[in-house]
Amino acid sequence: MKKILSVLLALILASAVFAGGSQETAASSSADDPYASLDNYVMMIGHSQPADNPRSISLEKFVSDVQEKTHGHVTVQVFGNGQLGTEKEMLEQVVIGTLQGMRGGQFDFSPRLLMFTLPFLAQTREEVTALLHSDIADKVCAEAEAETGTVIINLCDAGGFRQFSNNRHPITKPSDLQGLKMRTAGMETIDRTFRALGATTTPVPYSDLYMALRTGVADGQENPWTNISSMKFYEVQKYFTEVNYQFHPDPFYVNAQWWNSLPEEFQTIIRECADEMGTYNDQLVDELQASARQAVVDAGGEIYVPTEEELQAFKDAVQVVYQQCIDSGILSADELAELQEIVASN
Repeated sequence: MKKILSVLLALILASAVFAGGSQETAASSSADDPYASLDNYVMMIGHSQPADNPRSISLEKFVSDVQEKTHGHVTVQVFGNGQLGTEKEMLEQVVIGTLQGMRGGQFDFSPRLLMFTLPFLAQTREEVTALLHSDIADKVCAEAEAETGTVIINLCDAGGFRQFSNNRHPITKPSDLQGLKMRTAGMETIDRTFRALGATTTPVPYSDLYMALRTGVADGQENPWTNISSMKFYEVQKYFTEVNYQFHPDPFYVNAQWWNSLPEEFQTIIRECADEMGTYNDQLVDELQASARQAVVDAGGEIYVPTEEELQAFKDAVQVVYQQCIDSGILSADELAELQEIVASN
């Protein structure tokens, strides 16, 4: 009997120690997590680029940073390579709330962002960064929530300066574009630029561009070296012109209703992580330009680099696009002057 009582007492003591230890562990866990009282959230993000593109790589950093800094309360899931549709379709999903976020140069719902895509607006990384971090950029992003139901939590570079390519002949002067059928994404500034240079345009979704070039739906296209390399456009294009005529902002769209449902603490963290992601993205773009360009050369692509005089001929030919964009309401004359002043001071 005494033996039985001793065993029972030992079990009771062990249970008490275990319970105490469990309570201590739980208390310790709660102390380690400053957001233990907050709910958990899932953030699904879509984009159109393959795994080796700066957008994909920088989003990997965003995923891990948000996971760590929210102590696992916000889980980010990324669907790249156009898995969820075209960029326009993904932005539509963000607007209606079936997708929480999307990164990409899709401006159909926020056409004022097109002011940053004016041809030959900027020529250096410093100028691009100054434009995307300016007061006018903040103003245009703030307009998006009222107009589209999205919040733009970061603006970075969509891939670097953009180049021309085609399959018919080298482009060394504006007249070389006459008669070429050039692909656009339906973007007004690209359409107007090519038309000012004498080309015709045909809209093709980014995910369909490789096949469109291969089958002759379009003679040529424009994209930065990083996109040309990662999408292997050099396999279906022969002639490239390093004209650096345009850059695209890469807005990070987030559904406004979902965003406003987040605790303020998580909004702050996600925005900080998005800023860090944007900086990292632009560093990657700069680092990968040379190797992406070399991939085109290694594949047999012919790259023409215009002289300063030849480049000026392209710039002169597209000046009409500036007034056309003012007339269509993308920006005002005062805003154009503000953009040009930002560039001039950097």
